[in-house]
Amino acid sequence: MVGTLGSPRGGAIDAASRAPFGWAPLVVLFVVGFVDRIEHNLLSGVLPAVQREWGFSDTAAGSIPTAAALAAAVVALPAGYLADRLSRTRIIAVVVLVWALATLGSGLATGFLMFYLMRVLLAAAENIDNPASGSLLADYYPPVSRAKAYGLTRVTTHLGGVGTLLGGVLAQAFSWRTAFLVMVVPGVLTVLLAWLLREPPRGRLDRLVAAGDTSPVSAVRAAAPASPAHACSASPASVSPASASPASASLSPVVAELPFPRQLRQVLAIPTLVLVCAGLCLLTLGLSGIFYWLPTFMVRSLGAGTGTAGSLAGAIPVAGTLTGTLVGSWLGQRWHGTRKGGRLLAGGSGLTAGSLVLAVALSMDSLGAMAGLLLLASSLLAIAMPNLTASLADVVPAASRGLGFAVLQLLTTVGGAFGSLVVGIASDRFGSLLAGMYVLAPPMIVGGLLTLRARTSYERDARKVMTDAARG
Repeated sequence: MVGTLGSPRGGAIDAASRAPFGWAPLVVLFVVGFVDRIEHNLLSGVLPAVQREWGFSDTAAGSIPTAAALAAAVVALPAGYLADRLSRTRIIAVVVLVWALATLGSGLATGFLMFYLMRVLLAAAENIDNPASGSLLADYYPPVSRAKAYGLTRVTTHLGGVGTLLGGVLAQAFSWRTAFLVMVVPGVLTVLLAWLLREPPRGRLDRLVAAGDTSPVSAVRAAAPASPAHACSASPASVSPASASPASASLSPVVAELPFPRQLRQVLAIPTLVLVCAGLCLLTLGLSGIFYWLPTFMVRSLGAGTGTAGSLAGAIPVAGTLTGTLVGSWLGQRWHGTRKGGRLLAGGSGLTAGSLVLAVALSMDSLGAMAGLLLLASSLLAIAMPNLTASLADVVPAASRGLGFAVLQLLTTVGGAFGSLVVGIASDRFGSLLAGMYVLAPPMIVGGLLTLRARTSYERDARKVMTDAARG
């Protein structure tokens, strides 16, 4: 059974299929991301209980995600380097095992320092698997279904609100330590699933799609509804790994061979990637700070109990994300190829509008009104999930996708590193947690606008990737 999940259907890779390797890899990578985000978000739900036990300040509490994110930032680019050169499925399996051990250490911590270090270790390990997962998805699924694939896996960023909910409920019913100990079991089971994944050949789907239709525009817009003539030209035959035809001879696995500095310069020369990553960096700065402190804000300012606050702060992003991802997938497919940078238009509009609604939600003095607006904001923000990540996969060559997603992970990690700390410092200085949260509203809005700006370069960058793939 080892390495059997994700084998080509019928032993051949059919690029005309939406899932030539089946949907099992998507399920496994979804589970990996889901467990990751639950473990990451447990702290937000249990934070009031942990502060009561060890009595540390808001600044100290806010520094935990900051230190963890900085550690994660250090490993982001090396993780991308490794993802472009080593087995990505094995990288993920080993990393998930480290998550489980760090989560166990968090629950068994005998003091604040040990707890602090375990959270830092967990965050660093989390960043190692993301470039590998991003690269794998592009090799498991062709452009026509990438928005769906990336949407369902990246949605776990918000489904991690389950961790906030779980942490708050278990902390109130039992103890905050119980929340961490419970999550060790699904962590170990996820290791086994990841170990069963089969490594797909790098870049083969891009080459098969390009070989079927060498027109850059139609290749870029493969997800758009095709005319009968286009459908005929864009349906390459199934290709067996053992095929000896000239067309398939050039379809060997692509492995990055450039020196790391040169490879990094080439990735950073892609305008769409830079704009999207910068926008998401600013957005993450705001979201990480606001949602980290949201349960505590509900307890202090609105009189909610720890369990209620954790449940609301966790359940609302989950419900909103499911709604927003469905809407985003529909919009992305409808607008891709019919509007300039259609995926980025859908994603950027959702991020900008969602940021504005979130700012309004924080001003509500009623728990019900706040919950309703938070649900709307989460739904709008989630529209970006299936679109922005698929757009990045479209504009980065197969041999460098691991590094491309590592750049995204690095910048969003750096953005997320300081959100909670900024809010904590502002809260201690001004005596108002709300004031600290509002400091982060403007960067979020600017982040959404930057992703909209990336529309100007998307078509050109995506066309270049398919043109290069066609040249083999």
